[in-house]
Amino acid sequence: MVHAFPEGFVWGTATAAHQVEGDNTHCDFWLLEHTPGTMFKEPSGDACDQWHRYADDIALLAELGFGSYRLSIEWARIEPEEGHFSRAALEHYRRVLGTCHDHGLSTCVTFHHFTSPLWVSADGGWESERTAERFARYCDRATRSLGDLVDRGCTLNEPNLPVSLAHAGVLPTGGLKHVPFVVEAARRCGADAEHFAPFLVGDPYRVRDVMLAAHERGREAMREAGAPFPVGVTLAMQEGQAVPGGEEHLARWKRENFEPFLELARDDDFIGVQTYSRNRFGPEGQLPPEEGVPVLIMGYEYWPQALEATVRYAAEATSVPVVVTENGIGTDDDEQRVAYYREALSALVRCMQDGIDVRGYYAWSLLDNYEWIHGYGPRFGIVSVDRETQARTPKKSARLLGEVARSNAFDPASFA
Repeated sequence: MVHAFPEGFVWGTATAAHQVEGDNTHCDFWLLEHTPGTMFKEPSGDACDQWHRYADDIALLAELGFGSYRLSIEWARIEPEEGHFSRAALEHYRRVLGTCHDHGLSTCVTFHHFTSPLWVSADGGWESERTAERFARYCDRATRSLGDLVDRGCTLNEPNLPVSLAHAGVLPTGGLKHVPFVVEAARRCGADAEHFAPFLVGDPYRVRDVMLAAHERGREAMREAGAPFPVGVTLAMQEGQAVPGGEEHLARWKRENFEPFLELARDDDFIGVQTYSRNRFGPEGQLPPEEGVPVLIMGYEYWPQALEATVRYAAEATSVPVVVTENGIGTDDDEQRVAYYREALSALVRCMQDGIDVRGYYAWSLLDNYEWIHGYGPRFGIVSVDRETQARTPKKSARLLGEVARSNAFDPASFA
């Protein structure tokens, strides 16, 4: 059965600056990637060279049928040294956003997607209240320079992720600041290791609290700067399930991971939901993947129906419109990707049929890009990228999603 989406529903795909632009040398992650003993599998290097190739990528998006592009602007490029705002970088992002509009694409701009200027992380980073103030100042300047070309603004990308990873046992509760390569990275930038706190390195709970302040101050800075666009935050949201005995662990996970941001988002213009899979909890805490459920390259389960649970949860908790700002799958099998999107979009339809106010959907991601500590192994893109030539080749999933976007309608039977 064909489901027609409401007029004005936004269909897009997404990227993050550090993962696609390349040579982001003034940011903290660049240093971490290049420090001996690093946990990063490989450095980002040229990434997908989108700093130079953005016009072709945007044209391809439009040609495929999409109506919007979610991208991030890079704080480390815009403010490479404290108080020095690069006119050249701001003009570059004006050209990028202008090119989107030239091709009929609306823009969804994330102001912080994991990476920060090195000078920020070396001076307290995301454990310091000063960073929330500095972030607000950056949001003010970027909004005044770019706001007329922004159609939707996201302050922070997945600021709840450190706590989520701590619950999963991926991050220690005290952070990674005493790991040898992090200590060495701090030394290389002249920082005190105790005060060197990039995102995903500092104490997860302290980082969460500073990011809560940064979202609130950044949001208000954008509004005070005259932002003509709606402002929200995007959260890493997994479906939570408990087997008998795991109910309290599930409740604590929601209480610490989601509730502080969802409560703050009640004053936002929308909530960004970013979902890939589910988390299960038992009497001892988070459970491993369930037997019989496929496990993807990132180590979590193939569970596309998770999107229904997270959209419902976010909508009920905030009472603001929902935008699915990320949803996708890392796989080398594009037929599996197609099946994932078919099931995820079916879940989204069920939410909207029940009256939930969902305003848009962004597939993650446009390109096979740099996947942080995993390097270039996991492929989330609906467009493949040749690592030698940088040539782009749309996959079947790109064409099918583009047709959904073009028609603003979804037919599960033909999405195959």
